[in-house]
Order: sequence, then structure tokens, then C-alpha cells
Amino acid sequence: MESAWDAVKALGIGFATTFAHLFRRPITEEYPEIKRPLPARTRAVIVLTRDPGGNERCVACYLCSAVCPVSCISMQAAEREDGRRYAEWFRINFARCIYCGLCEEACPTSAIQLTPHFETCEPDILNLVYEKEKLLVDHQGKDQEYNFYKVAGIATGAGDKGEHRKESKPVSIRSNMP
Repeated sequence: MESAWDAVKALGIGFATTFAHLFRRPITEEYPEIKRPLPARTRAVIVLTRDPGGNERCVACYLCSAVCPVSCISMQAAEREDGRRYAEWFRINFARCIYCGLCEEACPTSAIQLTPHFETCEPDILNLVYEKEKLLVDHQGKDQEYNFYKVAGIATGAGDKGEHRKESKPVSIRSNMP
């Protein structure tokens, strides 16, 4: 059982700690001028990357919007004359985004990638809704050589079915029947 002396002693230790900090120099980070280095795995603002040919990687498969826990991603799919799918419009609401990275993991084409850029403060919350034009960058991001249409086995201008890298010719369904 604690005595009154133990309570006074604990109170004195607390006051001594506070008193010691009164005479220490404060640690102030000059944030806008001096920025701390971020961890290597920092995830922040999302960008849409391009394939090595300069085309948009996004095929509007809706996997990113399906996996998003806060439903901040929306898009509309369209198809070009050569059969290639693309996102007619793509929208992310960064006011709702929790930067979990699930959209990046779900993306089969490596179109969505998270960057370490985290400074997105805006006086108007509607400015945090980014359209495709603002998200699309002119580089390949982390996966420099990956081109979804070269390995997906889809008939496009990049080649017909069975003509892609490491892909066998299509099998006739009738030949597999008993």
C-alpha cells in the first residue's frame, strides 16, 4: 500500500522533470525551409504513369476503385479503334484518400503509383479533387520497361493473340473437348 510519502515523492519527480525542461533550448523545426528526410517507403500523392511507348498505362479496369476503402477513386472506361482500353476520365479525391497504397497494389498495369510528395494543403477542399490531366505524368515511374499490352495476350496494335512475349498460340476449344 502506498503511503503519502510515495505520492509526494512521485509528485516531486514530476515537477523536477518539468522544471528541467523549462531551461532547455526548444527544438523547433523550420519546416518549409528545412524538410526532414522521409522514409524510403513513404506513400503520398498518387500519379498515373505512362508505358515505355508514351501511352497511358491505365486500362480502366476499375480494380483500384473497387479496392479503395474510402471510395475516393472514380473513372469511366472507353476503347480506342485499335481495341486498347483507356480511362476516358479518372478522378481521385485526395480530401478522402488515406494513402493506404491498396490502389497501387491492385493495379495490374502499374499505372497508379504513389509518390513521396505529401504537401497537398489547399484552402478550398474542391481543389483536392484531381482529374486525369493533373495526375498523368510523362514518365514510367518505378517500372520503367513494363508494358501491359506486350504481355497481356490481348489482340491490339502491339500484336495479335499468341504473338506476345513468352505467349503460346491460342488453343482451339474444340480440340480440348472429349
